[in-house]
Parts: sequence; C-alpha cells; structure tokens
Amino acid sequence: MTTSSVSKGCFVFKPSAKKKKTLSLEDHFTHGCEDAENSQTRFQICQHLWDKIKTDSEILQDELYRNILDSLLDFTKKCSVTRQHSDWASQMRASEIPTAALVLGVNVPDHEMTFQSLFELLQQSVTPFVTSIQAKECGALKHLMKRVLERLMGTTVVDDDEEEEEAEQNSALLHKNVYCSLSTLCDWYDSKTKKSRTGTPGKKRNSSSDEQQPPIVIIFKDLEAFNPKVLQDFILICSRYIERLPLMFIFGIATSPSTIQHMLPHSVSSLLCIELFQSLACTQHLSTVIDKLILTHHFPFKLNGKVMQVLMSIFLYHDFSVRNFTKGIQLALLEHFHSQPLSVLCCNKKEALRNMTKLSDSNLEKIRLLPSFKRYVEKQETQDQVNLLTNDGHVKEVCQKLIKDLHKYHKNFYPVLRCLHTLTSSLPRYPLGKQLRELYLVCLEKNVWENEDYLTAMKLLKMLAKDELVRMLQRCEEILQPVKSKKMRNTVVQLKDLLTTFKQLDTVSAETPCVEDTITSPVKDLQKKTDLFQLQKTLLEMNRSRRAKRLSPFEALRNEAVEFIDNLVKSHLSPPESQTLNEVCYYSSSATVRRHLNATPRTSIQAALSSPYYYLQNEILKTDDGSVSNTAPDICIAYKLHLECGRLINLYDWLEAYSTVVSAAEGNDSDSGATGKVDEIKHARFIQAVSELEFLGFIKPTKQKTDHVARLTWGGC
Repeated sequence: MTTSSVSKGCFVFKPSAKKKKTLSLEDHFTHGCEDAENSQTRFQICQHLWDKIKTDSEILQDELYRNILDSLLDFTKKCSVTRQHSDWASQMRASEIPTAALVLGVNVPDHEMTFQSLFELLQQSVTPFVTSIQAKECGALKHLMKRVLERLMGTTVVDDDEEEEEAEQNSALLHKNVYCSLSTLCDWYDSKTKKSRTGTPGKKRNSSSDEQQPPIVIIFKDLEAFNPKVLQDFILICSRYIERLPLMFIFGIATSPSTIQHMLPHSVSSLLCIELFQSLACTQHLSTVIDKLILTHHFPFKLNGKVMQVLMSIFLYHDFSVRNFTKGIQLALLEHFHSQPLSVLCCNKKEALRNMTKLSDSNLEKIRLLPSFKRYVEKQETQDQVNLLTNDGHVKEVCQKLIKDLHKYHKNFYPVLRCLHTLTSSLPRYPLGKQLRELYLVCLEKNVWENEDYLTAMKLLKMLAKDELVRMLQRCEEILQPVKSKKMRNTVVQLKDLLTTFKQLDTVSAETPCVEDTITSPVKDLQKKTDLFQLQKTLLEMNRSRRAKRLSPFEALRNEAVEFIDNLVKSHLSPPESQTLNEVCYYSSSATVRRHLNATPRTSIQAALSSPYYYLQNEILKTDDGSVSNTAPDICIAYKLHLECGRLINLYDWLEAYSTVVSAAEGNDSDSGATGKVDEIKHARFIQAVSELEFLGFIKPTKQKTDHVARLTWGGC
C-alpha cells in the first residue's frame, strides 16, 4: 500500500441498563424495619402524625408571633405614611433612618421562621421592596452592597465575561467613590415608582398615588454577627441617600438591645431612629407547644418521662429552641414506628380497633410479651390466664377493651392534670412547679400523691381564702366541663354542688357557737372551792375541749373541697406505665434520643481512634485485647502512644516510640537503632499525625518546654 487513510471518530452509545430506581420515603422506612408485614400501615400513620406535628407547630408559631409581627407592620406603615405626607422633618431629622430593633432571644434556630413570616407579610401588605441579609454573606462592604442591590433589583449574572466586567466596574466604583454605590439603586427605584404612579391614558390620576413611595426594607437577620466596621460604613452611606430612598432597617437581635450601642458609635447610632420590639419568651412558646401537641388526647403518640426529660434538658441547657424540641418529638415518633411493630395501634380509637382485628399471630405474641400485659394477665383468674396465653381470638377481644380503656385514661388524665396545676401553680414556693410541664413530668414518673411536695400542696390548699379557692374551683369546672365521659359528668356535678354550698355560706344566718363559749363553764368551775381531784378533772376537760375545737362551716367545706380534689387526682393521675398496653403509644428509648440529639463528638472520636477496625472494617486491624494494631493508621498509633504519657509529652521520645511501632509493622528494625536517625518519611507521617491530634484538641503546644506538647484530655476508650 502506497498510501493509507486513517479516519477517527467518536461515537456515543446510550446505556441500555435501566436507571437506578430512587428509593421513596416508604422504602427508606421499611428498610431494616421491625416486622415488615404491617410496615406500610405504620408508615402511613407515622407520616400523618409527622405532618400534623409540623402543621400544628407552624400554626402555633404564627399565632404566638402574630402580635409582634403586626406591630412591626404598623411601624413600617406609619413610617411610610409619615414620609409620604411630608412630615418627615417634623418627626425626625432628615438623615435618620427608621429602624426596628427586634429582640428575638437566644433561640437562634427559631429565628428563620419568624423572619420568613415577616418577609412575606411585608411584601403582601407594605412594600414589594424587601430584602434580608446575613452576616456570613457580607464579610466586606462591597459584598453587603452587592447583596442588597442584587436582591432588591433582581439582577443576575449571565456569563463569565459579564461577571468579570461587572466585578471590575463595581470594584472601581467602590474604590473611587463609595457613596456612589447606591446611585444605581436610586435610579432603579425612581423608575419603578414612576411606573406605578403613571395612570392609564384618559383616566384622571389620584394625587395620593403620585406621592406613593413604598419603603425599601432591609432586614439584618443576625446583627451580632456582622462586622461592626462594615455595618457602620453601610449606615453612613445609606444616611446620605435617605432623602432619595425611603430606607428602613430591621435589626434581628438575639442578646440585648444594648448590642446596638456596643457595635455602633454615637455618631452612627444617632443616624437611626430606633424603636424596640420584644418577642415572646421562648419558654412561653415551649409551654404552648407542649400544651397543644403533647398534653392532649387527640394526639395518640406520647413520650414517657425519661424521653421528655431529655428533650427538656436539651432545651433548657443548650439552645432554647422550640423548633429543635419539635424535631426531637418527630425523631422519637419515627423511631417508635420504625422499631415497635405494635405501633400500628398508635392512632385514633376507631382506627386502632380496626387494626387490632388485623394483627397476625406473631404480633399477638408480641403483645403477650409486653410487661404491662404480663402484669394484667397475672391479676386475672386462672382460666382467663390460660385463655389469654393460648386463645388468639380472646386476646383480640380483651385488647380491644384495653385500647378503649387507654384512650379513656388519656381523655380524663389531661383535664385533671390541668385542674391540679390550676390549684397548685399559685401556691407559695410552687411545691409542684410553676409550669404545667413540671407537674406533667412529676406525674409521669410515679404516683403524684405519694410525693412529699404533693402533701405540702394539699396542706397549703387547706389554708386558702374563700374567694381564691372558689375562683380556682370555678376554673376547674370550666376545664372539666367539655370532657364527655360519665365519670367526668358526675365529677362536674359534685364540683357544682361544692360551689353552690360556698355561695350559700354568706346567706346562712345561724353560726356555730364560738369556741370561747365552750370553755367558759370549766373556767367558772375553777373559781369555786374545790379539791385536788376536782381540779385535775376540770383541767382535763379544758384540755379535751381545746382539742375538740369545732371547725367553722367554711373550714369544714374547704377541707371537703380539698379531699374532693385529692380523690380526683388519685382516680385519674396514675402514671402511664401503670396502664395496660401503654407501650403501644409511649416511646421510652431516651438513650436513642440523647445519642441523636445530644451527640458527644469527643467520645466518638476517641472510640474511632482506639478501635479503628469497627470503622474501617479491615481484618488486619482487628485485635482481641482492645489494643491498637501496629498496622493501624498513623493517627491511631500516635493517639495510643500519647495515652501512655503524662501531662507533658516529649516530642522526640514520642517520635522514637512511633518509629519503633511502625518499623515493627513493616518487618524491619527501627531506623533509629541503626543510624540514630528516623526515616524522613516516617518523620513526616509522625508530624502529620501530631498535627491532626492537635486539630482534634488532644494536645497543644506549651511554653514550659520547647520540645514538649501538653496533653488536653485524659482517659480513652
């Protein structure tokens, strides 16, 4: 061949294999789920309750923050109207920017929902020109300017050339004259408002529409996190444009209003016309969420005392976040339905009774293994015990009755709990707690009437004045009145009778004889001439008369009312664990909730460094005695060696030990033993391992000795 021709081409072949199927939420739920035969029903119930928690919590959030949001809307509207009617100079100086200081508290995770609601309300009813910014995206002044302009004007970067050209223009503009950076916004705002003021041809325009200039609202979500210098420069620039731009600021403050004075000097803060707005306390928000989501029989899923205590501890000692508290409830809900096959009965009464009839033999056997059901069986007659352990049909019938009793128990438990809280929340020193959640935790742990604080509360109730006691009993009547059960109807009738008797005390004319009258005759007998025996007898009668002091009608009725409340508590406030089949709707794994929500990273890191096999799944790293293999990663070897040292670690000795271990793993003698020097590669690996330990917080440099490091942790896994 004298000539040859070579052709090259690229051909694309579409894969014939089907696309990988994406797993749905139900697939993720059923994967590894206990007892997969009813997993679909459990998933549907779980998802319904999950959506209910989310929806109800958002509605409560809107209701609780409605007042402060309305106040902020009124503030922005007032400032806008004042400016439009040319009263700006009379209300404030021309250079002042109206500013709302919104103190939201330290529950930072909850702030996002509040700002989102505020953003939407402002856009709907006040102005379309609203933007919100965060400190993490505004490290420098040019970044802050860019974010504000982009979000207000809706500008976007199309391609790289335009992005570079725009960046060069903005950079040059900021360096030449920083105050000109808002001129573009002024021109854009004038064009926007001019279009809105322009009426249709042939139609007479309203004079008020000509003057209409909606404000430009800038929301600073996390004021404390902003760079003070950047914030000061931005306020100074905006004050120069306040006559052309109707700017308004909203500062989101987590700590205290004094933060503004700490961040801004007087020359800058004097340019702001600040009005303070205080949000609802996060503890009040939490009390409302617990009252609406947990303390109601309409929500079948419940938390036992230990899980509730874990969630409360995380809230009170970590973040004060109601949003995270709600997420904790959702986590417990998911874990309960995923790990408990009998959670298919954790729903409303009708659905639970229907699902009970569909339970398989394996699920009925799980019911027999429940601790509460075992206690129930032990209390029955011998023949009933045999039927409950052998007859599946009989178990279903009994369990249907037990499910009804459990729902009836919840229906009566929470109203009586609120009654007890009404009576004891205003007592001196709050023996049963000031908040309803505190009393609820006490009732979850054990019989509340066996608590010493409960006995103290009952004694204090016996010393209440009439008006206060009657007012509390009337409040209890209002709480119990809506409950539709036979026991509660009888209780309300008895309570009404007590209140009627209290009212009749004022109209009773006949009074009981005074105690002084009962002891006058013995005193008169003492004035008579008598012997020693008669004197002793008279003194005994006087002592007996004092002991047999008759109570007034009010005191007797008050004791009767307290005894009535005591009997009501003992009848309905027994702990949930005493109820049969409580495991169906009560989640009790507090350790799982704590592990997911209150993680301990140091413990996890120590476990990984001490037992790398369980994380890397390498058979070479597996050891029986718990020690670290000499073939483990360098950081694991360095960590193991540092556990054998004291407070100060000699780096050279540490390096020698490391080199010896690594050389033994490679099957060679230690390099230091032959040449007196350590291999450069091993030296570099050791330095990297030490740097990683320092980054993780196990060691730190020390000035006591230059060739030593200080150990920061003690003990290991």
